[in-house]
Amino acid sequence: MVTFVKAQAASLAATIVDFSVFIILTEWLNCWYLAASITGTISGGITNFLLGRVWVFDATQGKIPRQAFKYVLVWIGNLLLVSGGVFVVTEYARLTPLTSKIIVSLIVGFTYNYMLQKKFVFK
Repeated sequence: MVTFVKAQAASLAATIVDFSVFIILTEWLNCWYLAASITGTISGGITNFLLGRVWVFDATQGKIPRQAFKYVLVWIGNLLLVSGGVFVVTEYARLTPLTSKIIVSLIVGFTYNYMLQKKFVFK
């Protein structure tokens, strides 16, 4: 249970980075929401990897290149799920891009990301 809570805290920190980049790009710099979503996801992904490796899963004994490769595989799936989900929810459910990103990110984060990081990346 402690690992799950720590993973959610790390995810929250990564989400803050992700959403900050997304909001700055869409609201302040008028970038296309999908490009902003991808850029935010990349920024949050880097944050989440570093926190997961050092703090959540205490996996510093593992080789960084191997962990990073596995993380990138999971992260590419995350990027596709979140970006595709944001597009679908925004276009078809007619929600705002920010609302879409919140909904999709929560679903992907609680399910896909946590399980694969725990069982595959940092085991």
